[in-house]
This record gives sequence, C-alpha cells and structure tokens, in this order.
Amino acid sequence: MKKLDNQIPNFPPLFRGEPCPLEKSTFHEAIEKAKNNIKPGLILYNEDIGELNASIILAPDIKLKEALGMILVNQMGIADSLGSLGPPELAIHFNWPNRIKVNGAYCGSTFYQASTKLEDEVPEWLVLGISIPFLWNKSIESGNKPSETVLSEEGCSVLTPNSLLESWSRHTLVWMNRFLDDGLLPIHNAWCEKCEDIGKKINYPVEGDFIGLDENGNMLLKKIKKTVVEKLINYMD
Repeated sequence: MKKLDNQIPNFPPLFRGEPCPLEKSTFHEAIEKAKNNIKPGLILYNEDIGELNASIILAPDIKLKEALGMILVNQMGIADSLGSLGPPELAIHFNWPNRIKVNGAYCGSTFYQASTKLEDEVPEWLVLGISIPFLWNKSIESGNKPSETVLSEEGCSVLTPNSLLESWSRHTLVWMNRFLDDGLLPIHNAWCEKCEDIGKKINYPVEGDFIGLDENGNMLLKKIKKTVVEKLINYMD
C-alpha cells in the first residue's frame, strides 16, 4: 500500500470525512465508532493509491428489514460514480448481495453491518463499506486471475481513489435521498437492471434460479419446486 499525497476529499452536505490509517480497516473502525455513538454521516477512508476503502456510518429511523435497502443504495452510488468518471464503454454490474463487476470481471465488493440482527427492530446504527481496487497487489500479476480485474486495467488509469471517493459520496447521497422520499422501488428497479444474474442459475452465494428481489432487496431464489427468500440480514459482515 502506498499513501496518497495530502489531498483532502470534499464531501457533500450531511457527510464529513476522516482518514483512517492504511493498516486499519475502515469498515471495522467505523463499526467501533458507531458503537461509541459517533454522530452519523461520518465517512472513514484509507489514503491508498492502489485501492479505495471507505465506510459510512448511518443512523436509520426505520426497521432493519427496510433499512437494509441502503445496501442497494450504496451499490448504485458506486455504479453511478464509476459511470460518470470512467470511459463511456465501462460496464458495471452487481452480484447479490455484495459483489461489484466491471466489464464482466469482479472488481471490488461492499460490506454492511448493523447494531442488531432483529429485522423488525430499528437499528441504532448501520455501517456501509466499499472496497474497489485500482492497482493489482504486488503479489498478483495482471492476467493471473482472469475472473478479477482492477480499474487501471479497464481504461480508468486517470481515475484516482480520491476522485472516486468524492463522487461515490455524492451519488450515494442522491440515491439515499431518493430512497427516503420514494422508498426502495426506484432503487430496486435500477439495481435489477445492473444485475446480470436475474433469471439465471447461480451458485453464489447459494445455488438456485435467481428470480429477482423482494420489496426489501432480499433474493428470491427458486429451488426445485419451491421459492425461498435469501435475506440480506443473513449476509451481514
């Protein structure tokens, strides 16, 4: 890991940033701060030129089963920020519940954890995290993992973690406001358009026929002769 030059990212209103030491996980640090009742809206980020790692602390005022729709909000924020900063041909897709794909290969993931696992309880806090690689790790040579990629290999060589961090925060806030105003449906529809797995047999995170999402963003999966619901709550990190 190599630290970025002293560039202070700009965040939209309601959000504020705090750098996190490279050796620490922004996700784990955000969870600890959330447990200590830090004011929501804080974004923790690593100043690393090779990868964007960032996490945001939220305080939903709705039940957990509804608040987990913010996972889709987070991913749409990533898709829109990459779409606005990357080349026009850049294709961004999702694998439920947490994988990001760029031009058909895996390129990062998202994370989430709440203060409770009781879906009808209002969580005291919800932490959403992202990890998007820009450069290959020194131990990995380009082409050694054909199912994976990094942004520098996909025409995004001028894109920086700092610029993506700023854009992600802005686009995520836009989707967040839409979620608060209109509910999950518009985010649900936009997310499904970026999921190539719907209508197909899948083996991640479980095997079955991926039918679609329910009203809270949970996976509807057909197994043999019955439809089961894979809940987001069961995949918390």
